Amino acid sequence: MQKVAVYVQHIMYICIESYGLLVMEQLFELYTSKLAETSVGFVRYLHDRIDWNSRLVVIVGARGVGKTTMLLQHIRLTCAEKESLYIAADNTYFSSNTLFDTATAFSRGGGKILYIDEAHKYPDWSREIKMMYDYLPDLKIVVTGSSVLDIRKGVDADLSRRAITYAMEGLSFREFLNFRLGTDIRPFSLEEIIAGNAVLPEQIKYPLMHFREYLSKGYFPFSAQDNYLMRLENVINHTLEIDIPFFANMSAATVRKLKKLLYVVSRSVPFKPNFSEIGRALSIDRGTVADYMVYLEKAGLTRQLNISGGGMSVVEKVEKIYLANTNFIYALSDGHPDIGNIRETFFISAMVVNHKVAASPVSDFLVDGYTFEVGGRGKSGKQLRGTDDAFVVKDDIEHAYMNIIPLWAFGLNY
Repeated sequence: MQKVAVYVQHIMYICIESYGLLVMEQLFELYTSKLAETSVGFVRYLHDRIDWNSRLVVIVGARGVGKTTMLLQHIRLTCAEKESLYIAADNTYFSSNTLFDTATAFSRGGGKILYIDEAHKYPDWSREIKMMYDYLPDLKIVVTGSSVLDIRKGVDADLSRRAITYAMEGLSFREFLNFRLGTDIRPFSLEEIIAGNAVLPEQIKYPLMHFREYLSKGYFPFSAQDNYLMRLENVINHTLEIDIPFFANMSAATVRKLKKLLYVVSRSVPFKPNFSEIGRALSIDRGTVADYMVYLEKAGLTRQLNISGGGMSVVEKVEKIYLANTNFIYALSDGHPDIGNIRETFFISAMVVNHKVAASPVSDFLVDGYTFEVGGRGKSGKQLRGTDDAFVVKDDIEHAYMNIIPLWAFGLNY
């Protein structure tokens, strides 16, 4: 890392000496420190899907999914320490300095790539990034944000036709195994999975043990830390109490209703929405319930399963609503999660990353023309008789046979 420090100091001195912005030194010192602490031993799936050559990249995702680490890893993996700068938009430096002025000084000093983390925490972030794009043509910009609603609003308002946006999901079961065990399992396509060709290394003889841990506390990279479920509750509460209310201009009373709505979803088996009944229970009208559901989904707390053939934005055709991942179920279930809800939540969260998932008219899910019935070891699959390209997905089994696929195998999809 000594070489990294030399590179960073070189570009730092160019900016300082040429433009007199001595206070910028703190930004480079923080950048150097973060690079030195960043390991490249495990890299998230999204890294290789991003077109890093684009002039403006926007990466959204829930707090804790690994966006910051991925940015710093990319700098190290591309040996771009000398021409890059990572900044956090909530740094106190920006209480008296602007993003645009910082970008201008960095660019004129020879900088090529500016990484702006948690951009939504800076007022008018999208307007200033638009200015960077328009007036600093030699500068590439990579932006991240945890407040998905605010980031998407900024992209739509100021950065349309300029930004390429990527969404980062939490760890897949495959990534969880690689992260925890140091394995190097590759992703398997859906066709490989349903053919029974998704295999694990010999050292993992019994995947179900690891799969149980993943379902309860493996979706976020910070799961290895203490008090994981409490940290997870903090992520949920921050989204409900700050991100959504700020975006939708909600009152404290409305936030309480939003929390009640999420609690109802978390305890369902799974949740089949009746907006009129929910509205009566929460003393709000049906249309407001539909709006709340959209906020929860776009904020990354829930996923909507639509009837086959319906558009994902058509609320009236929503068949079921799930929490965004199984870890959220454990965090909100008071210790009594429903196993059927967990199974279906895992399946949809694993599949939507690479595929279009809809409700099947004869079973649980329809994925790219394939029909899936999800259940436990005793699931018979009689509902699938006479249905082409249909598969029974069973929890509590280790191996695939005929048209019966183990549930854990779908976690190798990304």
